[in-house]
Amino acid sequence: MTSQCRHCGAPLVRPFADLGFAPPSNAYLSAEDLKRPETTYPLRTYVCTTCWLVQTEDYADSGEIFNEDYAYFSSISTGWLKHAAEYCQMITQRLRLDSGSHVIEVASNDGYLLKNFTSAGVPCLGIEPTASTAQAARALGIEVLEEFFSFELACNLKQAGKSADLIVGNNVYAHVPDINDFTAGLAAALKPEGVITLEFPHLLQLLEFGQFDTIYHEHFSYLSLVTVQRIFRRAGLRIFDVEELTTHGGSLRIYGCMEDSSHVSSPAVDAILDRERSAGLEREVTYRSFQERTERTKARFLEFLLSAKGRGETVAAYGAAAKGNTLLNYAGIRPDLISVAYDAAPSKQGKYLPGSHIPVLSPEKIPQDKPDWLLILPWNIADEIIRQHNYVRDWGCKFAVAIPEFKVLP
Repeated sequence: MTSQCRHCGAPLVRPFADLGFAPPSNAYLSAEDLKRPETTYPLRTYVCTTCWLVQTEDYADSGEIFNEDYAYFSSISTGWLKHAAEYCQMITQRLRLDSGSHVIEVASNDGYLLKNFTSAGVPCLGIEPTASTAQAARALGIEVLEEFFSFELACNLKQAGKSADLIVGNNVYAHVPDINDFTAGLAAALKPEGVITLEFPHLLQLLEFGQFDTIYHEHFSYLSLVTVQRIFRRAGLRIFDVEELTTHGGSLRIYGCMEDSSHVSSPAVDAILDRERSAGLEREVTYRSFQERTERTKARFLEFLLSAKGRGETVAAYGAAAKGNTLLNYAGIRPDLISVAYDAAPSKQGKYLPGSHIPVLSPEKIPQDKPDWLLILPWNIADEIIRQHNYVRDWGCKFAVAIPEFKVLP
């Protein structure tokens, strides 16, 4: 358990959100697992009032979470594949990457992104600790180191002549327990004029839209540009550009380099820093009302489910997403209120959601089951899901989301 800030070491005294107890959000269960006790951990977050890093109070370690049964495969989402392909095309042109360049992706998952560099003839290396996804990437011809990224690993890569012109990290920065060691590793593995791009959910969006379901044990940190700039500076790195993205409910893509690199800083950096400060991200009062807002959202969600049950309507979930598991476990949902969750990932089908024990089935079962409601748990890709399954309206089924507030979708 941590009681000090994982970046600056200051005592953690300001609570941010307490979501009770839950198992790791991607720890899907087999039928045999249901016969055994299930381990849960406190899911509490704090904000450091010195460096303003929002972070979990940790009980589970990364080895327990990212094990051989880890079930998240990035390639399942067509929208995410498109996002990755567009990024690779853009960054290849921007940095003039070619066959003489070297790209490293940290947390390369199933090769969803690096396959674009491979097909363009740009040498690359994936670093991915999870065996199932690393194996999928290797099947695409991508070289993968099956390890957690660290300063030590980065130094070994540098000694082996494998420093990077580009280091990519999409939705991994929030997942690392030792953010200082990880960031020092980014600096160690980078060529003098190399570039780092990291994408992560933006704390400002979490606060503004009440996205408490993005809090789970895999997310050790909840990041603002203000705080990431501090973390980068400690490692001798500089953020020279930043973009706002719509992914994951609102994310940032930051561009980093060595402190003395020739990359010219963009006005976008100061613009977003100013917005964060104006929104109070460096004031303790900003974080005080989040718990109350979270409790109101839970109450409204439960009202919907109980009312639907009272009317004899069936509610099914779509998307066995980690954020959905946070919502379901915080609200204490079981199969009596949501009978099933449909998910396109074969790795999740036939299993049960952690905590709630709701069975996960293939979306092919939807026309057979004909639910009255489809509750979209990964609300950030609701448009994609509705396009794929709009046929459910034929029998009067309605789409809904619970975050940032319960609403029926048109």
